Amino acid sequence: MKQHERKAKRRGGRVTLACGALALGLLAFGGAAAGPVAAALPSRVDVFGGLTDRPAAGPGTNVLLMGTDGRDTISRTEKETFHAGGAACGCSDVMMLVHVSRDHDRISVVSLPRDSYADIPGSGADADTTHPAKLNAAYKEGGPALAVRTVESMTGLRVDHFLQLDFRRFMDSVDALDGVDVCTSRQLTDSATHLDLAPGRHHLAGGPALQYVRSRHVDNSADLGRIQRQHRFLVNALRSDSLRDVLGDPRRALEFVSTALGPQARVDQGFTPGDLLSLARDLRQVPLSRTEFGTVPIAGFNHVVEGVGSTLRWDGPRAAAMFGTLREDRALTPADSDTRPLDPPQMTVQTIVHGDTLACA
Repeated sequence: MKQHERKAKRRGGRVTLACGALALGLLAFGGAAAGPVAAALPSRVDVFGGLTDRPAAGPGTNVLLMGTDGRDTISRTEKETFHAGGAACGCSDVMMLVHVSRDHDRISVVSLPRDSYADIPGSGADADTTHPAKLNAAYKEGGPALAVRTVESMTGLRVDHFLQLDFRRFMDSVDALDGVDVCTSRQLTDSATHLDLAPGRHHLAGGPALQYVRSRHVDNSADLGRIQRQHRFLVNALRSDSLRDVLGDPRRALEFVSTALGPQARVDQGFTPGDLLSLARDLRQVPLSRTEFGTVPIAGFNHVVEGVGSTLRWDGPRAAAMFGTLREDRALTPADSDTRPLDPPQMTVQTIVHGDTLACA
């Protein structure tokens, strides 16, 4: 990743010898892998080759993390047990922009709701046109390249790397960590995913974890409430003892990467295993107080578009300010998000919060 060597020197003792050895190992199998590890490498796709008129590169690194609703490799039993059945639409279920500061001392995560209104760019003879749709349709229509092009057009941020996971990869990643803790102060019940969590602390394996991050019918907050739970889950996964142990053991880390990023995962051609390790270490080592999570500000929660349906309309000025802050490699603040009460009262826009407010006590 950008500035990797400079930051590695600055960290000094924070990067252990084991992690250094692991980085070399990952780089090695990225270039000349053999055997089962090679078979487990993610698919590399040309995400950026055909893109033109892109935003200028800025300080820091922007990674577009995407979760799709792909479930072809989930067994019938798993679909029934975890209520992950049904036909996949081939859409992106989750989109997060992760900004790693130039000095690798701050992480900003901004979720882009899947039902956001988007003007999706055309292609070929229609390259200079756009058409209205929901943001998650960009991936269905044109794969990773169109998804990145649409996100860059909407945010004004240049995407440096792309990482995509499906249901199988998510479940296996959680299981490779021996599960992840989540905490809730109230009952969480979802009629669609059949999530049923009492108040308290719960240790979730891959299947139940998928139910947790997919649930959007817990209350009236719909997708915005789901995004908040996804942020909580991510923080607790990154701070788990299991991940700490994995990153400290080269062999286990190799196994974890091959599990988390199997053939169903997709990355851009320039995203090496060494880059993935660097991102994982940054996410793990940056203090929670220096991590920030939020959702793009929303102005309209039922923006009806003919032929598209109900969408979420971004608050243009606030969204531009938020992404401008990231473009300048500065920390987000509550002023970058909307804190107005909404109707119904239970539905609120997530403010910019630090990771230490999301972790289980």
